[in-house]
Amino acid sequence: MDINTSDFDYLRQLVYQHSAVVLDGDKTYLAELYLQPIAEAAGFTTITNLITYLRHQPLNDLHIQTIEALVTNETSFFRDTYPFEALKQLVLPDLIKKRCIERSLNIWCAACSHGQEPYSVAILIREHFPLLANWSLNIIASDFSGKVLARAKEGRYNQLEIRRGLPNNLRERYFKLLDNEWQIHDEIRKIINFRQINLIDSWSILPNIDIIFLRNVLIYFDIATKKDLLTKVRQQLNPDGYLFLGSGETTINLHESFERVQFDKSIFYRLRPVASDITPRK
Repeated sequence: MDINTSDFDYLRQLVYQHSAVVLDGDKTYLAELYLQPIAEAAGFTTITNLITYLRHQPLNDLHIQTIEALVTNETSFFRDTYPFEALKQLVLPDLIKKRCIERSLNIWCAACSHGQEPYSVAILIREHFPLLANWSLNIIASDFSGKVLARAKEGRYNQLEIRRGLPNNLRERYFKLLDNEWQIHDEIRKIINFRQINLIDSWSILPNIDIIFLRNVLIYFDIATKKDLLTKVRQQLNPDGYLFLGSGETTINLHESFERVQFDKSIFYRLRPVASDITPRK
């Protein structure tokens, strides 16, 4: 049964209120696809009956399941390649030099979905920066969905997921085949610190961050929310830190605190120095 406009508008409002994600008005097919299993498992004969129930109940687990089902969780290993090349060739070497005394590095993969991005970062570091094994390396991976985060923690991927972006040599080195699925080795999985964080809520549990991956996230928010999130990034990112956004995202016309940097085919962002950071010429 097709979802009517009123019911879909309710779903859009529900998702926006609790995640700030904006669902396009033409995405009713997503609701029909992803909510049917939830409706059936909860004992409803139709999605319409599920929505009627949700409308008249205080926020509960079914609301959370519905919201999580409607928020996109698309990702892959080493997605788009170029940001990881910039990480390997420029960003990490720069920060390793600057942090050589404290020997500490904080990296945050926000909206990590099923974990491919933080695992890609951890594998890259293990491959190319073995010296960081003796550092205080904190790779934080967060998502607002507890269900999605549980999958990420497990670090287990089917054949289609493992083929997306992961070279065969890295698959053989860092994964083992179990029951026709690929399980990441514990030595990599234990590097990642998984935390449930809704980006529109407080980030107070986070330390100051050296590298933030907020890739392919801003595209799902309205302009006001994008500006709010970039303000929070400004407060969380160390002054010499780096921000990576998705290829279709930018801080331009959203937040003046960031400057765009291009390295080869990768684009990322750094904080503009504030007046107090600039030493006047004599």
